[in-house]
This record gives sequence, C-alpha cells and structure tokens, in this order.
Amino acid sequence: MIFHLTSRKPVLVAGNGVRSAQAQDLLRRFAEKTDIPVLTTMNAVDLAQGEERLGFIGVYGNRAANLIAASSDLVIAIGARLGIRQTGNIREYFAPRAKLIRADIDPDELSRSIKDDEEKYLTDAREFLERLMSEDIPRYTAWKGACHQVKGMLAGFDREAGNRCIETISSLLPADPVVAVDVGQNQCWSAQSFTLKGTNGRLLIGGGYGSMGCGLPYAIGACIAAGKRAVYCVTGDGGLQMNIQELQAVAVERLPVKILVLNNHALGKISEIQESAYKARYAQTTKESGYTAPDFEKVAKSYGIRGVTLPSHEELVKYREWLTDPEPCLIDIGLPENSKLIPKVNWNSREILPRIDSAVMEQVKKILE
Repeated sequence: MIFHLTSRKPVLVAGNGVRSAQAQDLLRRFAEKTDIPVLTTMNAVDLAQGEERLGFIGVYGNRAANLIAASSDLVIAIGARLGIRQTGNIREYFAPRAKLIRADIDPDELSRSIKDDEEKYLTDAREFLERLMSEDIPRYTAWKGACHQVKGMLAGFDREAGNRCIETISSLLPADPVVAVDVGQNQCWSAQSFTLKGTNGRLLIGGGYGSMGCGLPYAIGACIAAGKRAVYCVTGDGGLQMNIQELQAVAVERLPVKILVLNNHALGKISEIQESAYKARYAQTTKESGYTAPDFEKVAKSYGIRGVTLPSHEELVKYREWLTDPEPCLIDIGLPENSKLIPKVNWNSREILPRIDSAVMEQVKKILE
C-alpha cells in the first residue's frame, strides 16, 4: 500500500507532471474521494481551481499553502520535482513533520533526495494516481476544512496592488478561461491570486521554459490552438516590450487576444532584488535609473488594435465587454511603481516574510494542530 494510514494531516502536492500525464481529472476524483487537500507547484496552480484552490508552495507561494505543508504529516508529491524554489536551500526545513512520498517519471529527479527516509516511485502520474484510487483511504474532511479555514483567515494578508488587480481580472473573466502569463511580478501575482471559474480553465505559466516576453507569444499560440477563442494575456510593461512586435500577428490575424498589462513603470522583480541585495542601487529598472515604458495604448492603436489606459484595476469593470467579444484589445492597467511581491519565504530559514500579527499566527497554528 502506498498511502500511510497512520497519517492525520496528509496533503497532495501536484506538479505539472500530472497534466503531462493527462491525469488532471483523476487527481480531481481522488481529491473528491478522500478530501485530502491539494497544494500545487507554481507551474501547476490551475490543477486546483475554484473553491478547491489552496494555492501553491515555494518561495513566492501562498502563505496558507506553505503553512499547511509545514504542518502536514504526509506529503504525496505527484509529478512535482520539488526543486529548490519549493523546498528552500535547507531541505530539512521543508515539511519538517511529514513523511514524503514522491512519484515522478524522471529517474534523475528521484536521484536527488529531499528527505533521507522518503519513498520514491518511478512511474507515470496517471498510473500512480490509479494505484492510489484503488486503495482504501479514509476521508479527511475535518483536516481539509481546517486548511480552508486557515486560507480564509489569511485572505486579508499579502494583498498588494498586483494581487488586487489579478483578483479583479479573474472576477471578470468567463468560466474556463485560457490565460497566458508572462514572466516577472505579474507571473507570481497571477499564480497567487487568480481564481479560475469552472474546472477546465488554464493558467499557462512558462516556468523554466519561458523568459520575459513569453506571455504574448503564448497567448497567440493558445488562441490559434483553441480555434481562435478568446485568450487572455497577463503581462508586465517590461515583458510586453520584449516581444511587442507580435502585436502585428494579433492584428493581421484578428486574434481575440485580450492583453492585460500590469504596468508599474518599472522592472519590478529585478528592482526588488536591487533594493534588497544591492542597497537600492537601481540600474535600468526604474524611471530614475534609465528604464521607460511607451504609451501602450498608442502602440496598440498604431497596429489597429483597440487600446485603453486605466489608472487602476478598479476601472476595469467598465471594459467588461472587451473581455468577451471576438476582437483583440490591450488594456494598460496602472499600478504603483513600488508594487511589492509578497509573501516571500526566506531561502534559508523557511520564515515567511513579511511577518503577520502574532495572535493570528497562534490561531493558525491551533487550527492546523
């Protein structure tokens, strides 16, 4: 038997290998059968959608998801490589109370141990989930309820301007949308805060395969592959400039790609590193240090694409129809230049920064005990 029946607080950590094995429906059925909470990696955050979503683990992961993983006593990682961005630099700090079971199709990934006593299964994610489905596993309804209670308690924290913008965007999209995400702060905000309606939506995140600028080409490819249905591109002002010439393909082919620019007039993720690690010695990342962004509305219109500039995401509701009609558009959404990407898990201690109210943390610990 794979599952440890002595477990009181198990979690699944689903990675993109689940989707590669076309096992997303099987994952959903297993989660429904057992009520075991599902956490994900950033690349696979769309595997748990709607009300089932608890978030993803790792350096920029959701606070609730990281706390749940740290409190669990059994982690079953399926198609998730558990790289250093998920486990941190000191692997002993990752899910310190938990037994670890890993299922991966890549022997090289399994050759790298996270825990000395971990159990490894060199297998396809679908085959592994089928074996789990055949086992007599109890339901963990109370534990799952505790996890969602913690998620609700922490919902008011870590809501920076970028997170609130993503929340607004996701509230206005139809069920089962296809969303292509660029690299940068917008990528992490999307993974943290996108709530996809339905169960078949996609959040296309490039992970290690994409660099800044990938969002628009991803959206174009997804739109064509989906028979020219509406596809949403979430990008930043820096990323969009990397492949801005692809607006020509959108215009000529009349692809209903909806480009949503989270514009803080800075290369935000890089400038954050320059601030924290290099004593705020900015270089080509802010307006003062040599970085600028064009008027994206004018650029879009020069290609024959509708464009509008909004001072904040609160104005986005006025353009709800643009998000569902069959025409392309570009919506430039203003964010504060100093928009931060939080929370962040300390690389060496697993401490989640910024710290939150100690009384709230004590409540969280009691719920997850």
